[in-house]
This record gives sequence, structure tokens and C-alpha cells, in this order.
Amino acid sequence: MYRVTVRDHFMIAHSFAGEAFGPAQRMHGATYVVDATFRRASLDDDGVVVDIARATEALGNVLAEFNLRNLDEIGEFSGRNTTTEFMARVVFDRLAAAIRRGALGEGGRALDRLEIILHESHVASAGYEGAL
Repeated sequence: MYRVTVRDHFMIAHSFAGEAFGPAQRMHGATYVVDATFRRASLDDDGVVVDIARATEALGNVLAEFNLRNLDEIGEFSGRNTTTEFMARVVFDRLAAAIRRGALGEGGRALDRLEIILHESHVASAGYEGAL
């Protein structure tokens, strides 16, 4: 399986509900470094997995929706803990939808899998991976 990874980041504020989160129940911020890995079984006619510039742009467009936002104020997240794991799935779903809409061009249609990893610090990360 071939793969290409692009990287970007976004900054958010949020709070969590539940004793398991201790002090993180209070409003706090996070800067996520995001890796998006695109996988496919064979290279295209140009010898690539996907156009890196298009992949970078598509990831940036997805992250722009959340950058410098308080996730607690986004209606669709109401009542949800916007954990790193949860947000990895949100980014995955939005990027997968962009791929289906053609954001990566024809080469994107041949992708097999997508993996999103959100690094919340230099020692901790969480992610979501699935078929396209």
C-alpha cells in the first residue's frame, strides 16, 4: 500500500463534561497538529498517490472551519465532548466528503483509505482511519 501524508494545524477552545476530565472540564485551548495520510494500492499514471498540493489545500479547507473557534459554540457538537478522538473522526468525515466531491481530482477517486491523526502535544495523539 502506498501512502502520502500532509500536515497542517488548527487552534481551538473547548471544555469537557464529566468527572473523568478533571480540570479539563473548564474552558481550555488546544493546538492540534494534523496529519492526513492518503493510501492506495497502486500509483496513478503519473506515479503518485495523490497530488500533494491538492491534498494540502483540502485539509486546510476542512480545518479552517474550526480554527480559532470555541467548539462548545458549534451547534452540531452540542452535548458532545469534543475530545481529540472525536475531532479526528470529524476531520476524517469532512475530508472524505471533500474527496468524494472531487477536491483531490481524479486521482483522489482511486484512494483506498484515509487516516487522520491529531497530535495534541509532542507526547500524545489520537486518530481515526477508515476506507474511502
